[in-house]
Amino acid sequence: LKDVSLADINLVGGKNASLGQMIRSLSAHNIRVPQGFAITVDGYALYMDHNNLTEKISALTQQITNINDLKMLKTISEEIRMLIENGQIPADLVAEITDAYCNLSAYYNEQQCDVAVRSSATAEDLPDASFAGQQDTYLHVQGIDNVLTYYKKCIASLFNDRAIAYRAEQGFDQLEIALSVGIQKMVRSDIACSGVAFSLDTESGFPHVVVINAAYGLGEAIVQGAVTPDEYIVHKITLEQGFAPIIKKQLGRKSTKVIYSNHNDDTLIETVDVSPNDQMHYCLTNEQILELAHMVMTIEKHYSDLYKKRSGNNWTPMDIEWAQDGIDGKLYIVQARPETVHTGQQENSLRLFALDANRESLNASILVKGISVGQQIATGTARIINTIEEIDQINATDIIITDMTNPDWVPAMKQAAGIITNRGGRTCHAAIVSRELGIPAIVGTNDATEKIISGQQITLDCSGGTIGHVYNGNIPFTITEVSLDAIGKAPVPIMVNIADPDSAFKTSFLPTAGIGLVRLEFIINNALKIHPMALLHPELITNAQTLEKIDHMTAAYESKTEFFVEQLACAVGMMAAAFYPRPIIVRFSDFKSNEYYNLIGGSYFEPIEENPMIGFRGASRYYHPQYREAFALECAAMKIVRERMGLTNVKMMIPFVRTIKEAESVIAEMHKNGLERGVNGLEVIMMCELPSNVMLIKEFSKYFDGFSIGSNDLTQTTLGIDRDSALVSSIFDERNLAVKKMLVKAIKGANQVGTYIGICGQAPSDFPELAEFLIETGIHSLSFTPDTVIPFLMRYSQ
Repeated sequence: LKDVSLADINLVGGKNASLGQMIRSLSAHNIRVPQGFAITVDGYALYMDHNNLTEKISALTQQITNINDLKMLKTISEEIRMLIENGQIPADLVAEITDAYCNLSAYYNEQQCDVAVRSSATAEDLPDASFAGQQDTYLHVQGIDNVLTYYKKCIASLFNDRAIAYRAEQGFDQLEIALSVGIQKMVRSDIACSGVAFSLDTESGFPHVVVINAAYGLGEAIVQGAVTPDEYIVHKITLEQGFAPIIKKQLGRKSTKVIYSNHNDDTLIETVDVSPNDQMHYCLTNEQILELAHMVMTIEKHYSDLYKKRSGNNWTPMDIEWAQDGIDGKLYIVQARPETVHTGQQENSLRLFALDANRESLNASILVKGISVGQQIATGTARIINTIEEIDQINATDIIITDMTNPDWVPAMKQAAGIITNRGGRTCHAAIVSRELGIPAIVGTNDATEKIISGQQITLDCSGGTIGHVYNGNIPFTITEVSLDAIGKAPVPIMVNIADPDSAFKTSFLPTAGIGLVRLEFIINNALKIHPMALLHPELITNAQTLEKIDHMTAAYESKTEFFVEQLACAVGMMAAAFYPRPIIVRFSDFKSNEYYNLIGGSYFEPIEENPMIGFRGASRYYHPQYREAFALECAAMKIVRERMGLTNVKMMIPFVRTIKEAESVIAEMHKNGLERGVNGLEVIMMCELPSNVMLIKEFSKYFDGFSIGSNDLTQTTLGIDRDSALVSSIFDERNLAVKKMLVKAIKGANQVGTYIGICGQAPSDFPELAEFLIETGIHSLSFTPDTVIPFLMRYSQ
């Protein structure tokens, strides 16, 4: 392999050429690739001629008149493969393979080197053709007799039914594609871990991250979708600047792993259970995650430079397979190919899918949840498929429901409206194929085949972030095509409010100036779920089930508080990275006591208040003995985002500051916890949502770098309305004259003292006319919910 490069694709195929390219060009850049050798396409041609196979195969493939006739495909494929596997390898080719295998074994000081026998087609692993996974790979092959046997099996797989169908659909001649076979030293990931990595977010196409999936054992488990892997995301820009920006760490369900088989039969590998303790921990350390991200970036840069010279594309995102050796502990790259879904795309339009109904109103209709693939919505008839023999009748209105898919399913998947699986992660077979086919999928649901009935009408919704939902019935939805060229520019910067970190990459493509509001309480409630004081003082919790739940959720971390700090930092880091270097304004938690009470362990630390809306909330908590320690955890997380991750585009915001004394106390508390206004460019914003804020805006401005109007609470406190009371909800209106006068006074007051003032409240999203009023009054920026950004900006289109 060290003697080949990408210039040799026609000789050794895409996979082998890419491995050789990395060995030759990137070894000096700490890219470790296991050694091996390639049996060239000339060897394939020699084998075919020696056994007189070309005419026989041609006659058989000409019998295929309809690639959707899956039974015919299967029958012809089996006949062709039997012909190839029963052939004889020419003696001179046997001698060359034997010599190369002995040299490889000697290189690794082994008597019989264990190798992977891998197909490498001449049209594979190119930016404009995705033949990846069409042919077979065999792992843990030892001894020259086995190498020769699996060489024949490998070239026979060039004519499996899925490969024949794919070539026919792409317009390739069935006999023009030639196959090289790579024989590569196995990395002992069977006693460590392995996975895949992409140099972009595969769902949104967001280019500035490395996405890593990892599971224990050999990589087959992830590719097959047998496990839901750990997922890690690293921000490329600040990583290159020398920071450590791991912006997501999500524990997967790694209940099984693929290892070397010790059976005496022909079984090369087997699947075994993962110990409960290992399941509850991450496969990779932070140091390994960052090392792998550096490797991915190095490979991406190298291939981007190569393909830029050839095709003019400035960017070639990469799809990479990696493995950790359990003996030497090192990380190795075992494959790298251009990612084909987003390569070369220059999108200048947005295709937005949205349910017509409010998601919260549909909660009762949710059948299952899982990892979303495709950012689309589909409705159709559920078809539960248990075996490949059942896939013949799938049509365009069917949504496949199954445990997991494999490459043999591709012809049927092409007919379907969507795919739902029990198992798998974002890089499993079902996810990869559905992306290429342009259909939505939800994988890793755990129990879709049990919860959904075959023949049932369902809606598959992947439009709301990385968590997809399957609803009972056909829920109406809208598709909006938006040309970014047609969108005008508003008179003031338009920002966006985000609640879900997993939607940040997709939302970042909206033409906005940044994020106007990130609510930490949303993250704590939806992702962390545990009251921070319960993590600080578990000894005060007397309920054994609650303690057990907390122990289970925090098991992957050295301490319970580390879980809170790291996960909170990752969630904010995702949003900051998505918009970097555009600013994002992060508001410290603003739960009310009744909302904190409902968190796991919350009942042990929260008071019962008659009116929590105007009780123990916002700034009053941060310096109070009952919450001060928890506020320190929030500060620690934000310190990680700004200093360890390097995401200094994060500004901090303080809610519900009632008095000047309270402002002083909170600023002092932040300083004590390492967040000092002005240091490393830190800006601190205050929510302007109380009459006292409006009346004393000049005095408050001495402690803050600007203000952001919270229209909901300002309306509540101006009109004396409890927002939680349905009895007086009809009176609540941000357009009330008293509220508008408060808005005018706040904006004019901030402008008089020369400080920033924007609005992050709900009012502009609900009432565009109020947004126009605020612009005329002199507001500096407006922040909208994601679904209302484009409609508002269209008001200014040419």
